[in-house]
Amino acid sequence: MARETEIKLKISDVPAFRRALERIGARPAGPGTARVHEENVIFDTRQSSLAKNGQLLRIRTEIPEARGESHSAGPKQRVLLTFKQPIDNLADSETVGEAYGPYKVREELELEVADAGILSRIFEGLGMKGRFRYEKYRTTFQLPDSKAWAKGLLIELDETPIGTFVELEGPAAAIDRAAEELGFSKRDYILQSYLSLYLEECRRSGEEPRHMLFSHRKNPSK
Repeated sequence: MARETEIKLKISDVPAFRRALERIGARPAGPGTARVHEENVIFDTRQSSLAKNGQLLRIRTEIPEARGESHSAGPKQRVLLTFKQPIDNLADSETVGEAYGPYKVREELELEVADAGILSRIFEGLGMKGRFRYEKYRTTFQLPDSKAWAKGLLIELDETPIGTFVELEGPAAAIDRAAEELGFSKRDYILQSYLSLYLEECRRSGEEPRHMLFSHRKNPSK
C-alpha cells in the first residue's frame, strides 16, 4: 500500500490565501481546469466496524468544472474507490495509529472504477451502506520543479459546506515548509476528517447531523 501523509489547514481569508499561493509560485496541477466537484460516499457496516478500526472505504465521483467546452460534450467524470487504514492496522479511534507527530499518516489503496452505482450495489449486497455523503470543490496546486524541496507535495484547496480548507499532502518536511511559507505553523495543523469536522460544526450550530452537502447550505462562489 502507498503511505499517505497529510494535514489540513482552515482558511479564513480565501482571497489572501490565493495571493499567498501565487506568491510562492503555486500553479494548478494537471491540464485544463483544476477545480473539480467531488461527490463522496463513505461506506461501512451496520455496526460501523470499519470506522471502529480506523478504516475508510469511499467512492468518490469527480466532475471537472466545465470551461470553454461544449455543453453536449461536458466534462469527463472520474470515479475512484479508496481504502485507507492506519499504519500497521492499529487503531480504535480516528487518531490512534494515524497521528505521527503533527501529521496524519495512513496506508492508502486507490483504484479508478467505471461505475459508482454498480459498486455501491455490490457493497450494499455485502451488508454495507453509504453512511455519510459529503461534497466539495477541490483545486489542486503544485509548486514548480525549481523548488526541489516541494517534490511530491500537493496543495489541495477544498471549498466545503462548512468552510474552506487546504490539505497539504506529501513528505513531512515539504508540508512544514509549505505551511510556513503560506503563513501557518504546526499549531494550525488539523488531523480530523471532514466527517469529524462536520459533526463539530453541527454541534456548534445546533444542527442535526445529516450529510455534508451544498444543497443544505449556500454553494461556494466560483
